[in-house]
Amino acid sequence: IIAGIVLAVGMALLIAPVTAIVAGLFLDDIAEVVERTDYPDDPPGRAVPALHSLALAIKFFGVVVLGNIVALLLLLVPGVNIAAFFIVNGYLLGREFFEFAAMRFRPEAEAKALRRKYAGTVFLAGLVIALFLAVPLLNLLTPLFAAAMMVHLHKAVSARGPV
Repeated sequence: IIAGIVLAVGMALLIAPVTAIVAGLFLDDIAEVVERTDYPDDPPGRAVPALHSLALAIKFFGVVVLGNIVALLLLLVPGVNIAAFFIVNGYLLGREFFEFAAMRFRPEAEAKALRRKYAGTVFLAGLVIALFLAVPLLNLLTPLFAAAMMVHLHKAVSARGPV
């Protein structure tokens, strides 16, 4: 059982950077569908300009690769390995997907401030994404799931009040 978990986590470590690039390219499309379907009375978000979105996706890719190299090294440390994967990816995926969703409605600095204000909630949502990422084959849908979830999370925390 433990070998199976380690194998699943190892595969997820390889898929996480790919997820970062795919998410950066298609987040606006996914967010638009969620907004139109679940929030038809709210004003729609604005797509992040393509060049800015590409720059963010490349930056996210780099951060995810570095984070997962650290997690991969920790994979060799018993008792820490699986926790390291979930903590690193929970933080990174929560942070980046939330900011991507928030930037459809706010400037980048305000999106980051909102993420920091709700850091615990965003981290827990990121852990859910990391769990999703650790399931073989299901992990291929991670960008769709994460983008949709973070649009809902952004709407929920925005309803609580100003940054």
